[in-house]
Amino acid sequence: MNFIKLLTIFAMINLAGCAIKPWVKPYERSYLADPVMSFDPDPVSSSYMHHVYQAREGAKGAEGGGGGGCGCN
Repeated sequence: MNFIKLLTIFAMINLAGCAIKPWVKPYERSYLADPVMSFDPDPVSSSYMHHVYQAREGAKGAEGGGGGGCGCN
């Protein structure tokens, strides 16, 4: 019987944790947009290297970059 009560209390605590709203407030978004939060330490250099890689491979957008259209440019 004690095991059932313990399991019920544990389940209630876990479900109560789901009730917290994890949404980011508009005034907190500036903290997430900080360059320190970026995965890439040098975005300009890596952007250039992705461009070179795509030119060598002959596959525009192979790295997940945006693209589309007929490719006339």
